[in-house]
Amino acid sequence: MKSMLASAPILAAALLLGTSAHAQDVSAGERSFNKCRACHQLGETAKTTIGPVLNGLFGRSSGSVEGYSYSPANKAAGLTWDDAVFADYIKDPKAKMPGTKMIFVGIKNEQEIKDLTAYLKQFDKDGKKL
Repeated sequence: MKSMLASAPILAAALLLGTSAHAQDVSAGERSFNKCRACHQLGETAKTTIGPVLNGLFGRSSGSVEGYSYSPANKAAGLTWDDAVFADYIKDPKAKMPGTKMIFVGIKNEQEIKDLTAYLKQFDKDGKKL
């Protein structure tokens, strides 16, 4: 019994460390966003370029950024961007949305997707960090 009690703090610490390894890492997400930066912008000075701005992405409907010329597939997709939809999309955009004009090989790593999601979620619709 004493050995079980003595090992309880070690077990608790191991559980805490194990879960923190899977937490979202905003800094890693910012590095991951470098893959997106060629086409997308974020922040208060963001502008639509090759792709639409990604400010306020989560909760937004697909194909809805004013001033961006979306593909018919994107306009008709009827998606609302949330964690699950974004994760599915960013793995393989052309598979999730056949006919999209987004040319991107995708991000397959689940942790990288979570980190990127955490980074994107920092920006409200006006590009201000929350």
